[in-house]
Amino acid sequence: MHHVTKMLLSPPPPLSLSSAATSPRTLHFLFLHPHSLSSPRRLSTHIPRSRFTPLSCSSLGFPLFSGGDNQNKDDSNSGGKNGGNGDWGNGNESGDGESGGIDWGEMWGLCWIRGMGEGKGEWERRVAVWLAAVAVCAGRVFLGPELAFGRTSDGVDIGNVVWEVSGGKRRKLIGDEERDEFVVVGESSRAGGGAENGGDLGMRMRLGLTGLRDVVMGLMLPEGFPDSVTSDYLEYSLWRGVQGVASQISGVLATQVVGLFPSSLLYAVGLGKGAIPTAAAINWVLKDGIGYLSKIMLSKYGRHFDVHPKGWRLFADLLENAAFGLEMLTPAFPQHFVFIGAAAGAGRSAASLIQAATRSCFYAGFAARRNFAEVIAKGEAQGMVSKFVGIMLGIAIANCIGSSTTLALASFGMVTWVHMYCNLKSYQSIHLRTLNPYRASLVFSEYLLSGQVPPVKEVNDEEPLFPAIPVLNMKQPHKLDSACLSEEAKGSAAEIERRLDLGSKLSDIVQRREDAAALFDLYKNEGYILAEHNGKLAVVLKEGASKQDMLKSLFQANYLYWLENNAGINSQNIFDDCRPGGKLQLSLEYVQEEFNHVKNDSESLGWLTDGLIARPSSCRISLGNTPLVAGS
Repeated sequence: MHHVTKMLLSPPPPLSLSSAATSPRTLHFLFLHPHSLSSPRRLSTHIPRSRFTPLSCSSLGFPLFSGGDNQNKDDSNSGGKNGGNGDWGNGNESGDGESGGIDWGEMWGLCWIRGMGEGKGEWERRVAVWLAAVAVCAGRVFLGPELAFGRTSDGVDIGNVVWEVSGGKRRKLIGDEERDEFVVVGESSRAGGGAENGGDLGMRMRLGLTGLRDVVMGLMLPEGFPDSVTSDYLEYSLWRGVQGVASQISGVLATQVVGLFPSSLLYAVGLGKGAIPTAAAINWVLKDGIGYLSKIMLSKYGRHFDVHPKGWRLFADLLENAAFGLEMLTPAFPQHFVFIGAAAGAGRSAASLIQAATRSCFYAGFAARRNFAEVIAKGEAQGMVSKFVGIMLGIAIANCIGSSTTLALASFGMVTWVHMYCNLKSYQSIHLRTLNPYRASLVFSEYLLSGQVPPVKEVNDEEPLFPAIPVLNMKQPHKLDSACLSEEAKGSAAEIERRLDLGSKLSDIVQRREDAAALFDLYKNEGYILAEHNGKLAVVLKEGASKQDMLKSLFQANYLYWLENNAGINSQNIFDDCRPGGKLQLSLEYVQEEFNHVKNDSESLGWLTDGLIARPSSCRISLGNTPLVAGS
């Protein structure tokens, strides 16, 4: 005898309810498709066990139901068989040969109850039916409202659509009824437009293009792009790709011009009539050797590249183009081959050194997830692609030009202009988050004037590429003045950087013993000593001073400038300025109270406030029994 109860549910797993008495009766719940109640279906989404306590059910997961000892072969309603092969519903042989797909919205459930004990009375069966009915009603009341809309009790969507996120890419997964599993859209026999039976050609082409795009992005961009890098990475990479192509074209054109005068080049090298081969070898070694020596000597100024990497990188690109131009002049002046070749080699060597040094600064800023090596590796891969494309285009242009020197020189000039323009745009797109003297002064000046820290992008847009050479600095065309930066703050930053003397000698500042004693007493807990001397903001660094001490001294220098221009407090002498109420004492007291506040505000906007990127002199002072002044 079977008692049937219907209920409205989303697809839960089969439930079993057992009584505590001996020889329990088992209640079998077979959930059927609403459009095909004649045959049971297997379900691929399980409901957590805790949601159905005290009912026994499977865990939440995607595999098929691991069935128990289900040997129900009653086909009075479905006309099929449900064999017990370990999977619930496995071996379904529907009477009509096919059943509809699972509807993940509302679903009718059919509960079949069967008594398993022998020799039991009719009243026991009725009690079991009533218990089953109570369990079904309770489940409908407490679980139905959520499951009917494809959600669990805590609001998690358990519908038949799942999004798989990997490496910043999203893929849509849907339930494939024939495979009884989740598949990527386009692979299912339903979602893929019949791919297994020939499918749609347009869909296949789209899938192929999508796969090709994923391969290219995996080779050219860091894993997790765009979340694994900063927002300025893509624009920089695009401009660098174009300039890399232009650079290779320039190299091909320069080689072509030199090749138009083979006899002059041989004479220049030293292989003319009656020449000794050894002399040619010496000339060539001298040309390259001087270039290598320039690279070694330039490494002494490596700290400068950290402070202003954009300007130095643009200067390196200019050197590289100048080296190409000098090489093109070699056949015209064969008697000066060694001199011209050495100058070209020195320029190219210096350019390669500066490019390698500044490239590390840029890539370190792009690595949002500390993936420095990967960002560098992808940058090298992008560079190889640019070189390959540039060489191919250069060969094509050279074939079009032929032996015309005029066209070769004109093409070289045009490509060089494109190269430098792309370089300029690429460096202007970079948003450096470290603090050098100019960027730090601009941040601190705006903070003192308005109480707000300016964003990273606005500060980088205002920073000049060549602070020491104002004539070479240019403002980006069509660029509006930032509302986050006042003109007063911009002027203050430029003036403070000009007046700042980081790493001054104490002997150049102090002439009296009482001045030295006043400074030592005022700055006894600091890693630096700051004073005004001959219009300069002189910072004397103590032995062991850190980058954080230098950043703090720059904040005090900004406040000293603010007191002078906004409060009308001018410097008297070192001794009076160190007394209570003096300019140095007031500025240091303010810095000790506000420095951590401005640091926290800056960090919240993305600034790196671990220290100041600067190039102070090597002079330090050490207090105690050691000499008063070190390095003077």
